[in-house]
Formats: sequence, structure tokens, C-alpha cells
Amino acid sequence: MENITLVPVWLIQDILVLIIATLMIFYIINNEERPKIVLMQFIGFVFFYAAAFENVAVSMGLMGNEGFYAYGRSILMIFNIPLTVPIIEFLIVYSTLRVLKTINIPSWTKPFITGLSAMIFDFSLDPVAVKQIFQTSEGIIARWSYYPIPGEPVIYGEPVMNFTGWIYIAGYWTAFILIGEWWHKKKGYNNLIGYIYPILASILSLVCLVSPLSNFFNFMGPFFPRTSNMQWVMLIALSVITVGVLVLALVKFWDRRFVSTLNYKKDFPIMFTFLGFPLANTLFCVIGGYMEVLWLVILAELLLLLGWCGIYILNKKFFLKNEVLQTS
Repeated sequence: MENITLVPVWLIQDILVLIIATLMIFYIINNEERPKIVLMQFIGFVFFYAAAFENVAVSMGLMGNEGFYAYGRSILMIFNIPLTVPIIEFLIVYSTLRVLKTINIPSWTKPFITGLSAMIFDFSLDPVAVKQIFQTSEGIIARWSYYPIPGEPVIYGEPVMNFTGWIYIAGYWTAFILIGEWWHKKKGYNNLIGYIYPILASILSLVCLVSPLSNFFNFMGPFFPRTSNMQWVMLIALSVITVGVLVLALVKFWDRRFVSTLNYKKDFPIMFTFLGFPLANTLFCVIGGYMEVLWLVILAELLLLLGWCGIYILNKKFFLKNEVLQTS
């Protein structure tokens, strides 16, 4: 039997993710028009996409290859990664898409916006995880241990491209899921297609992820080496592009109307994903004494808070105005 790392802090984090994931499943069942299909998206993302690429990267790291990483063992594992890792990745991608579905913006903008959201969320998560280092039955290991290539640009021990990666990791999957939803609708919401497309979208996303396209986004590979400052250039460039698409979507394409309400009680799992997890990471950062990265975690938390509060307030004002007009 493999060793299980029972680090109290990690255990609390895992339990928190599993609780919110359970609430999110009930949220999907109660609020999605086709909950079974969305749950298939959940399964596809977790097991056929995120867990697959995470396990490949961890396996490379365990074999002693530089430029990869490893996780401390937890109670529930998918081979070499904690189950909660792909779950929390799904939660932020799904939550972003769910919020975007409340407004009328072009579908092509959504992969960019989802990628931006995932990247910001990652800035609230990973800097804490790499600092949570403990003595375990496996030796001294962090919640998440990265092994950068010597000389490559890093942000507190993590390659810059790790953060860039979340733009396209979330973007690939969002794009293929939206195509799948279009296909499902075009075929009259055929049940077979509904069950197939989430898995197919996840597999196609994985193919894109391991293709040369990803390294082009990371550091303009193969034209530049991984150790070059092109990692910084691509992080900045893709961040500017995604922010630009977000502004364009809200300023030019959005008609200032909402198609559904946002409610902090009804949408609690969505709200907690944007606000609760970053707040918890901030608390773990303070309690653990990781003051070096605290500013970055708080900055990411504030950006997510700004995004959620902005869309929430506009949503409330829109429906309040409509209610006043209907009663007058």
C-alpha cells in the first residue's frame, strides 16, 4: 500500500475542495437545463483532461526530469496527483463559464476570458502550495513541488510559463466545450451526442495541450529556448490579449442585459470558488508565514473579488430596474 501524507493543512484544503465540489454537483443538478451533460463535462475535465496531463507531468518529475513537478500524497489520489487538484481546476473554469452565460457576449470571447480567470486564480493558489513544505513519510516535500530547468525565468520558484499555461489550458477546453454545445444543440439535443461531446472535447483539449502549440504560447518555442525571457514576453502578451478581449466583450459586444440572475445564496458554490478559495489561500499564507508571496496572493484575490462584485452589482441593478419598470 502506498504511503499517505496526512499533513493537517493539506487535509483541511482537500476537505474544503471536496465540500465545495459536492455543493457544485447539487448546484449543477438544480440549476443547469441539462445537468447530466454538465456532469459529463465535469467527469471529462477531471479524468480525461486535467488528471491526464497532471499525471504525465508528475511522472516525468518522478523520473528525475527537470522542468516538471510532484505533489505530496493525500487521501484521495488519481495515480500520482490528489483528486482535488483537477477538481479545483474544473471549479474555476466552470464557474467562469457559468457567470459568462448570464450575459450576451460572443462565444469566441469566452475561451480568452475563462483563460484569464484561471490564470488569476492560479496566482492565488500555486505560490502558497509551493511554500507548504513538510516532513512526510516520503521525505521533505511541498504540497506542490516544481523542479525548474536551471536558468529559466521563475516567479517564486515556479516557471513563469506555469501561469501562462492556465490561459491556454482553460482556453482549449472552453473552446471545445462550446463547440460541443453548439453541435449538441444543432442535433436537437441528441442524448448520445450530449454524453459523447464532453469526453471528446476533453481528449481534443489534451491533444492540443501536448502539441507544439503550447510551447509556442509558453516561450515561442521552438524559436526560443525555455530558458529565455520569452516566458515573460508571452505571459505579458497573452495577459494583455485576454484582458483586451474581456474589455472588448464588455464594452463593444455586451448589450448591458442579463439573461439570468446572480444570487449569493443560490450561486454560493460559484461565489465561493471566486472568493472563498482565494481568501482561504490568503489565510493559509498568513498562518504559514509565507509573507514573501502574500502580496501576489492578495492581488489575485482582489482581482477576482473585483470581477465578481462588478458583475454581481450590475446584475442586481439590471433586475431591480426591470422590476421597477414593470410595477410603474
